[in-house]
Amino acid sequence: MEEGYLARILVAEGTEGIPVGKPVAVMCDSAADIPAFAAYSPDAATPAAEPARAVVERPDMRAIGEQKKAGIPDRTSRAPPPETVFIAAAPPAGHLTVRDALNGALSEEMSRDDTVFVMGEEVGEYQGAYKITKGLLQKFGPTRVYDTPITEAGFTGIGVGAAFMGLKPVVEFMTWNFAMQSIDHVVNSAAKTLYMSAGAISVPIVFRGPNGAAAGVAAQHSQCFAAWYMSVPGLKVLAPYDAEDARGLLKAAIRDPDPVIFLENELLYGQEFPVSAEALDPDFVLPLGKAKVMRPGTDVTLVSFSKMVGACLKAAEQLAAQGINAEVINLRSLRPLDKETILASVRKTSRLVSVEEGWPACGVGSEIAALAGEEAFDYLDAPVERVTGVDVPMPYAEKLEKAALPTVDDIVRVAQRACYRSTSAQRAAA
Repeated sequence: MEEGYLARILVAEGTEGIPVGKPVAVMCDSAADIPAFAAYSPDAATPAAEPARAVVERPDMRAIGEQKKAGIPDRTSRAPPPETVFIAAAPPAGHLTVRDALNGALSEEMSRDDTVFVMGEEVGEYQGAYKITKGLLQKFGPTRVYDTPITEAGFTGIGVGAAFMGLKPVVEFMTWNFAMQSIDHVVNSAAKTLYMSAGAISVPIVFRGPNGAAAGVAAQHSQCFAAWYMSVPGLKVLAPYDAEDARGLLKAAIRDPDPVIFLENELLYGQEFPVSAEALDPDFVLPLGKAKVMRPGTDVTLVSFSKMVGACLKAAEQLAAQGINAEVINLRSLRPLDKETILASVRKTSRLVSVEEGWPACGVGSEIAALAGEEAFDYLDAPVERVTGVDVPMPYAEKLEKAALPTVDDIVRVAQRACYRSTSAQRAAA
């Protein structure tokens, strides 16, 4: 369970020698269920179990002969999909989590087009590491939802080859950090083939998964690769912020004839956003290469993408209380980049602050600053500012992790500086 309430602690702090598989706490979905576990004891509630084995948790991983004896369906066959259909619980009217938006978009596009299929680690039986693919195996069967071995290079190559042959794979990376294992297929095969084949071979594939900083998972799980993929010709790079972005952009990405990099954010999956009635239509798609002005303003432009859009909106509220009217732009698409929307805003506000979680060197903000300098220099009344993550691998310690990432206060301080509203002490500290 990723979200919920801690109902009871079963093992005291500092206890050593806890065996694998021993319950240490009780979690529940609702706060109303907490009293029911006031006297709960796992020893009284459950009989002694056999030593834990992977096959007990994952029966589909047993030998084929063992599976048949146990009556487990053959997941490797190309039999018709099972009749059981997953029906998601209806969200509150007009609201949707990013997780449900992505799940619904995948389900609808797979229903619309039988050449669309999903593949990746734990996307099927486990319902997805982050539950984005929940219910898809039950609805579409094992010929449309493939659990893969832990080999990004292998299953990415299979996905690209399938796209060469006219299928539309949606390849999930458990994190974009692990996609480094498959970078050859993403860049050298998927991105370049249309050009190298003189337009003869299209590659309609979507690579998706969580990108950027999560929480407490350190350097090899918390990097933002937006700028990396943004620099590659042949790729389209999308980074949704809210539920409407996630739904409309993923549906557009699946329908697109070219390879698309779809950068999600783990910390946004469970966040609920309002959605319009239009966005719930099965044919709702958002245009690629078009940014969205989340908040109009006249004094300074805040440009960002993914989770940092929310930080910019909070910063804009604080700036408004100080008399600074900030315009907030949600890029949504990094390649193609909506230069027109950025430049139109800069010509109006005369000040620009780019915000991202990634590293400062050669980042998304570097490209945006170059764009403003080259095509809107005469409109700028202050230097273009960049707010980024710190130029270090992500620390594991919580305090250091917090210090390595941009905050709302950072955005406010830099926007004040761009507007010449900061004090001399603040400028010295910056």
